[in-house]
Amino acid sequence: MSQFIQSLVERSRKAQQILCTYDQEKTDEIVKMFAKVVFDHAQPLAKLAAEESRMGVYEDKITKNKGKSRIIWNSLKGKKSIGIIGRDEEAGLIEVAKPMGVIAAATPCTNPVVTPMCNAMFAVKCQNTIIIAPHPRGKKCAMALADLYYKELDRMGVPRDIFLVIEEPTIDLTTELMSACDAVIATGGMGVVKSAYSSGKPSYGVGPGNVQGLIDEGIDYKAAAGRMIASRIFDNGIICSGTQSIIAPEKDYDSIIREFVAQGAYYIDDPAVVASLSEVVFPGGVINKNVVGQSVKTIAGLAGITIPEGTKVIIVKPERHGAGVAWSKEKMCPMMAAYSYKTWEEAVQIAYDNLLVEGEGHSADIQSDDKAHIEYAGVKLPVSRVVVNQTCSSMAGGAFANALNPTTTLGCGSWGNNAISENLFYTHLMNKSRIAFVKKNWKQPSDEEIFA
Repeated sequence: MSQFIQSLVERSRKAQQILCTYDQEKTDEIVKMFAKVVFDHAQPLAKLAAEESRMGVYEDKITKNKGKSRIIWNSLKGKKSIGIIGRDEEAGLIEVAKPMGVIAAATPCTNPVVTPMCNAMFAVKCQNTIIIAPHPRGKKCAMALADLYYKELDRMGVPRDIFLVIEEPTIDLTTELMSACDAVIATGGMGVVKSAYSSGKPSYGVGPGNVQGLIDEGIDYKAAAGRMIASRIFDNGIICSGTQSIIAPEKDYDSIIREFVAQGAYYIDDPAVVASLSEVVFPGGVINKNVVGQSVKTIAGLAGITIPEGTKVIIVKPERHGAGVAWSKEKMCPMMAAYSYKTWEEAVQIAYDNLLVEGEGHSADIQSDDKAHIEYAGVKLPVSRVVVNQTCSSMAGGAFANALNPTTTLGCGSWGNNAISENLFYTHLMNKSRIAFVKKNWKQPSDEEIFA
């Protein structure tokens, strides 16, 4: 291990010893501060994120900074995370929360502000300290955030070293950090996630997104189109939970597409144009880094096609779905693929086949009022989240309108080679001691009763 990483971890451990002396109230004050700073500085942090990462939409990043800081703090306040957190008198069980120690967090350039904020909030809520290893195109954001936090920590009399950042991140330094800390959160590409799982430490990672969007017959197509477009175009499509496809009933397909076009979509069903566009977006079958997080105007320019002024999203109609088709993959830009189906079972199969290409374990976007259809998809699809009649990109990571844990790290289960098939939450960053008493009025059943 390099002297630099060793020194960083030692500083973090000393700060963690002090953090552990605080009561719940003071600990929560720090957690609240982490959120409030991002909320109060949403605009300059969003501007820096857009400039440094060279992707996404400035206004959407403001919305994200405000929205995530607001909802994550709201979900954490008032929750016990220190000492005795649960008593079950009947079962004779007491649960005691204890910190894990120093958390290493690899954070992405797609969310260079809210992911470090969220990880820090979850870590410190359980009296862990944290060291951020940002993506190189997010290091200025991480340091700007640290500087804002340090002013507040100084005012509060709290050691700055509870939140540390690798100022000049490299793959080697991030790998070293993961091995030196007590637990790891890896949010980003599969390379950093694989590195986390190879660190020898408990790790939480994410999987690639490829959210399949299913539209059921007879619903409000106008409302569904609005939600799905909003999901796809948010931050120019770099959100992993953004809706990637439109799987629509064949009998209403044309009218549904007309609704998308009326709301700003540019629709392409000419096979030759779809094929040439595929070579621009997926040269050699791999996403073109020059389209990631870019506007529809930029993408159209690269492809040499003319689109109407005010176009929000480009929709293509591939001739096939599933394996061997680039459009079946995640498109990290304002583009969607459209398919038609005859039966709901076929719709779910299309989504299933595309998920096997990419995005297994992540999320599905379902626009439906049919409970049986929704539950059928929920049973059949290999995803951790099925988001119903919502804007998936902004709500799969938790929302005031649903009961999913508010987070910036969406676990994808064993499908995505992840440890959890749910949204990462503060409870994943605590150890628990369980004090077990003899249960009241316990009685062992007879062998006849047990094997009846």
